[in-house]
Amino acid sequence: MPSSVSSKVGSFPPTFRSRNIKTNGATLHVRVGGKGPAVVMLHGFGDTGDMWAPVAAILVEDQTVVVPDLRGMGLSSHPQNGYDKKTQAHDIAQVMDKLKIEKAALVTHDIGNMVGYALAAQFPARVTRWVIIDAPLPGIGPWDEIIRSPALWHFNFRGPDVERLVKGRERIYLDRFWNELSANPKAINEATRRHYARLYARPGAMDSAFNQFAAFTQDAADNKLLAEKGKLTMPIFALGGEHSFGMQLAEIMPLVASDVTGGVITDSGHWVMEEQPQQTTAAIVKSVLSK
Repeated sequence: MPSSVSSKVGSFPPTFRSRNIKTNGATLHVRVGGKGPAVVMLHGFGDTGDMWAPVAAILVEDQTVVVPDLRGMGLSSHPQNGYDKKTQAHDIAQVMDKLKIEKAALVTHDIGNMVGYALAAQFPARVTRWVIIDAPLPGIGPWDEIIRSPALWHFNFRGPDVERLVKGRERIYLDRFWNELSANPKAINEATRRHYARLYARPGAMDSAFNQFAAFTQDAADNKLLAEKGKLTMPIFALGGEHSFGMQLAEIMPLVASDVTGGVITDSGHWVMEEQPQQTTAAIVKSVLSK
């Protein structure tokens, strides 16, 4: 197991190749490397697939690692619609089809969790196990209570002027999330902040991000219907940042899944890969490689 990875933000091992894969209505930027059982890793808001580079550097030794940028985020295309998570789950299923991957382990964070649930619930035979990290699922459990938290004001920050308000100020906007939702803002270093701020300043990127949140009402309705079809049966490891969701996700997931264990990333807020990369990487690798 490598003791370290490149300090460059989002730097994947040289064995990885990037592909642009067309789905139904979008083109996803996808990093692919390695051979063996597949692992699909999905990021959330404030990050891109680059967040998973330290984990990918280890898993690639004996796994096929697939790291997309979600629709409208990172280097993927920015379509006008399709930001409901059921549609984005089909994006990921189509990426797997194009790569000839029948089934895979799943690792997700933040909005990636929501896409992950839509994927696992619609295509349960294609997800072998799931590591879900630090964000709730729309419509499931205490969702209505969670979204009333002042810390989640951005869920409803949308309308005709929001992109104009943020344009040219993407770094200021993102800094608020990195600072307020972390246990130690200094853990998210300047290089990381500049890297993601540049990506979110690309034309259409913030509009797409706002659309991710705007879809939550539809996602909540969709998830309630998906949950009615029965619980997921694949092993699920629900992780939370100690100063963020903690064990709450492990308490929520049994509502939709029958095989759930929980864990906490200590001394971390929401941004577990940036705040505690070694601890988070070790927990993910252990879960993915467990039999």
